[in-house]
Amino acid sequence: MMEKLEPERLRHYCDPLSIDCRSTADLSPIADIIGQERAVRVLKFGLEMRGEGFNIYVSGRSGTGRMTAVKDFLEKVSSKEKVPSDWCYVNNFKDQYEPNVIELPPGQGEVFSKEMEKFIGEAKRMLPEAFESDDYADRRDATIRSSENERNKLFEDLNVMASKRGFAIQRSPMGFMTIPIIDGKPISEQDFMALSQDVRLEIQKKREEVTEELRVAMRKLKNIDEKINDDLKELNRKVALFTIGNLVQDLKEEFKDHEDVIKYIESVQEDILENIIQFITLSKPPQDAPMQQMPWQKELPFRKYEVNVLVGNSATDGAPVIVELNPTYQNLFGKLEKEAQFGMLITDFTMIRGGAIHKANGGYLVLPVEDLLKNPISWEGLKIALKQGLATIEEPGEKFGYISTRGMKPAPIPLKIKVVLIGSPQIYEALYSADPSFKELFKIKADFDNTMRRNKENINDYSKFVCTICEKEGLNHLSSESLAKLIEYSSRISDHKDKLSTQFATIADIIREADFYSKKDGLETIGATHIEKAISEKIFRSSLFEEKLQEMFDKGQILVDVEGSKVGQVNGLSVMSMGDYSFGRPSRVTASTGVGKSGVIDIEKEVEMGGPIHSKGVMILVGYLLNQYARNKPLELSARLVFEQSYSGVEGDSASSTELYSILSSLSGAPISQGIAVTGSVNQLGEVQPIGGVNEKIEGHFSVCKSKGLNGEQGVMIPASNVQNLMLKEEVVGAVREGKFHIYAVSTIDEGIEVLTGLKAGKRNDNGTYEEGGIHYLVDKRLSEIAEAMKTYPWG
Repeated sequence: MMEKLEPERLRHYCDPLSIDCRSTADLSPIADIIGQERAVRVLKFGLEMRGEGFNIYVSGRSGTGRMTAVKDFLEKVSSKEKVPSDWCYVNNFKDQYEPNVIELPPGQGEVFSKEMEKFIGEAKRMLPEAFESDDYADRRDATIRSSENERNKLFEDLNVMASKRGFAIQRSPMGFMTIPIIDGKPISEQDFMALSQDVRLEIQKKREEVTEELRVAMRKLKNIDEKINDDLKELNRKVALFTIGNLVQDLKEEFKDHEDVIKYIESVQEDILENIIQFITLSKPPQDAPMQQMPWQKELPFRKYEVNVLVGNSATDGAPVIVELNPTYQNLFGKLEKEAQFGMLITDFTMIRGGAIHKANGGYLVLPVEDLLKNPISWEGLKIALKQGLATIEEPGEKFGYISTRGMKPAPIPLKIKVVLIGSPQIYEALYSADPSFKELFKIKADFDNTMRRNKENINDYSKFVCTICEKEGLNHLSSESLAKLIEYSSRISDHKDKLSTQFATIADIIREADFYSKKDGLETIGATHIEKAISEKIFRSSLFEEKLQEMFDKGQILVDVEGSKVGQVNGLSVMSMGDYSFGRPSRVTASTGVGKSGVIDIEKEVEMGGPIHSKGVMILVGYLLNQYARNKPLELSARLVFEQSYSGVEGDSASSTELYSILSSLSGAPISQGIAVTGSVNQLGEVQPIGGVNEKIEGHFSVCKSKGLNGEQGVMIPASNVQNLMLKEEVVGAVREGKFHIYAVSTIDEGIEVLTGLKAGKRNDNGTYEEGGIHYLVDKRLSEIAEAMKTYPWG
């Protein structure tokens, strides 16, 4: 049944007296997520469920406070959980390209690093002192002396043997030489060649014997040298071990409960004993060094003993909550830094840097999915890490097989993490259908609603949310009157009079702007006028195009009649979106009908300016015509539908009832009131269905009527099911209250055509005809005439 709506039904006012405070200063800030009971329930389940793949996708529109709410919720939950381990990378003395990883209790990583630094510092101080001591010098000399005696005895015996055979042994750069002796004097090569052949052969034979004895002696000499080196090396090991033994034992005692640390300390000790010389020579370089070394060059040989604390949780309270807003591969999975040395880029285990996934290990990692998908290798890397349960640091090119070079391959770290992705419903649907791994790894979906019920409890929570914003950002508090205006604005942007918007970012911006105006007025509280000004100024900043369009209506450049009646012409309504601002505007819809077989032609579709949903709406209204008038005769007509002065395309079915009214008017000859604009879709049974943007559409037509002059006969006809969405501007409500403007709610095409024409629609009689004088009767009569005419002109 058609209703002419009363002003009270056009806007859901909020009574300041219904709010349980005089100002938000009387309230306490709220830490919980408000208006998202479903999402909170799912989040709790997702966080408690520790099975494989039970990571969470938080779905919702941007601006609903998803990121802030989830972060606050996780921090509250994580504060009661166990602090995770520290992770350190240390040198692998067997293969420096594959550093080892050590797990330690929280806070012990830094302790271990400092203790190792202290240990190496002491070793660099104590070892040179030990090897410069008199005791070491005496022991070294004694070791060398015993071997030197044996060496000298060997040379003595060798000379005696050679002398008996008539030879002398002489050192040369090429080694040892055997020189013949005749008459107590060495002979030259020339003298040797002057000897008789028999003498030369005899000398040569003896020389071979001496040479063989010399070879045996050289082997013995080599063994003596090796023994000297071994004895000195063993002496050095004993001295070094004695020097650093207590330091090593103290370290082992401090970390006796950590087997990996004990093994590492033992490997460090062994490496020091193998490389004692670097501690002696590099700790105290000679005074006459040809070049002054840079500080980093002096410390470079000792870098291998450092401890790289990749993740230290000494300052962490509970499980970590890491929000990574720029999830590039390096930010997420860490990197291998490089530094230039002598014109080359080098790296080692001390330049391994962890990413967000390492920092969040043992806790929670929050990622914006839109930004994650902008970095495809980050998304693929995340899936691999979650599947393997390992956090691996390596170059992305190597990880995905783009390049193959020898480089660092740090040991992977066991991964125990809960990942929370935050994104839109559209991205969730795309990933769920296109990526098989997604549904295996993100089994929990938490939907953040765009709206919440407007009831007493939620209004109180909303007020506490406002208090939280004010306290957190140092803003003026809101009075109950300004809170009431904010509640009304929230209902307006939620597109429902009985709901509140959860677009908290938008609400917070209004509060901040109102705070600016209140402080500018020198006040300490935000009043209702400040909220109203913030809203109006927000609209003003984005409404330039709307004003330009209004000028075109005023100057008659866009033709729209708001007075009188015309056949086949109706004012339809549409919404134009400018991104951050939407507004409504009337558009003239006309229909022309005549004899023919072409049926109803949508001109917008014919010129490819109509979208598929609009075309569907036109086909549905044809179905209505068939159902209504073609039960006992064929539906033969030629009709043209068009949105006049439309140059940017038409989409949506909210004008399908408007187009139907224009056809009915054209066929019946009944004029339609031009002061009443129409919106609403229609089904084949003639029921008027709800549409979007009802407030903007009504206000758009009101603006044109106001500009041309309100006469008390103008208004808008909307679907009855859209009454619940009405949150009209107070100016429009005031005009309705004064009888200058009207809002009609209809449920069927019959109700609507009666409002527009002032004629009854007319009921169908038992014999299939319609009541005489009604719209349906006139339409049916005209269609019968067209059918008869087609018999005369069958070619149409």
